Amino acid sequence: MRVKEHDVVEHVERVSLRELRLWVRQGWVRPSSSTKGPVFDELDLARIELLCDLRKELSLPSDTVPVVLNLLDHLHQARRDLRALAEALAEQPEEVQRSVAETVQNRKAEMDVPQTGRAR
Repeated sequence: MRVKEHDVVEHVERVSLRELRLWVRQGWVRPSSSTKGPVFDELDLARIELLCDLRKELSLPSDTVPVVLNLLDHLHQARRDLRALAEALAEQPEEVQRSVAETVQNRKAEMDVPQTGRAR
């Protein structure tokens, strides 16, 4: 689904055209460009819904929004990376999978042991 600005405002009733354009200018939403203006996809709509929640429901200040969006973007990228790693590991022989799983468990155990004077 790809929609134009006015369709976004109709679909996401909590956002005005003025707010939407401001959020695009601020880089909080990054629609595709077309000869007739910006075009928004499903991910853009989800991000606009999130922005409505952050700004209107949680009253998050404007200067804090980029920080939250950046953290969420990093979290989503980490999840994609972990999914790719898990898929690659699943393609390996069982002995490799067991070895990696054992190594991960050992590392987690090491990280759980309090170390004097060192941060985890």
